[in-house]
Amino acid sequence: MDQAQQLKVYWRPGCSSCVKVKEFLTKLGVEFESVNVSSRPEAMEELSALGVRTVPVVARGREYVFAQELADVSAFVGRAVDFQRLPPEALMRKWRTVLSAAQRHVLQIPAERLAERATEGRDRSIRDLAYHVHQVPDSFLQAVEDGVQDLTSVYNRPPPAQVTAVGHIHDYAVSVLERLNRWWEREGAANAATGKLETYYGEQKLHHVMERCTWHSAQHARQIIAVLERFGIPAEGPLTREDYAGLPMPDALWE
Repeated sequence: MDQAQQLKVYWRPGCSSCVKVKEFLTKLGVEFESVNVSSRPEAMEELSALGVRTVPVVARGREYVFAQELADVSAFVGRAVDFQRLPPEALMRKWRTVLSAAQRHVLQIPAERLAERATEGRDRSIRDLAYHVHQVPDSFLQAVEDGVQDLTSVYNRPPPAQVTAVGHIHDYAVSVLERLNRWWEREGAANAATGKLETYYGEQKLHHVMERCTWHSAQHARQIIAVLERFGIPAEGPLTREDYAGLPMPDALWE
């Protein structure tokens, strides 16, 4: 194949959407070059030349698609896929379950280990990961309530400097879930199935963005459980297969 037409997936370790899109294309039997931007800094220069600042991205030559919505990716690679999605009501139940579990589990993280790396290959601390679980719904709320299109500008932002203890993360988590519940009761239940949302990767169905944020939160909550297990700490009320059922989560935990 002409190298210019070689399909490439730009990704970084610890990125849930990156894991998912690589698994998605592999299961479709679509060949691609895997480009880890953390180990190949020049790869970000390639993306910058396309006007792209974030991953995952699927590219062929100068054409590309953001990999946040897999329906966009399937269209880009010319494969018809029948996506089976949980209805918004079921997603909301699962999202609440995931975020409530993450609230419990953050309190189990030993304070002296918050600064350790959550996973090899990515400079993200356990503190940052635990906070990030709740930045995902925060970004969703800022999108639906305030018109923020670049969700990554919210959920990839470092935690505030004053967030130094598990209690601080827990307080943030509680406040985000309370806001999510208020949004659902005020307008979400009525609008999630039919609404639209402008994002940096194009206009999307609100239902689809909600699905993505739900499984994104669940994947990182799953990673926090794995961190606790690594420390020999059983997660209090761990998430189960039933909690994850129906969410299009990656098979792999980290990459």
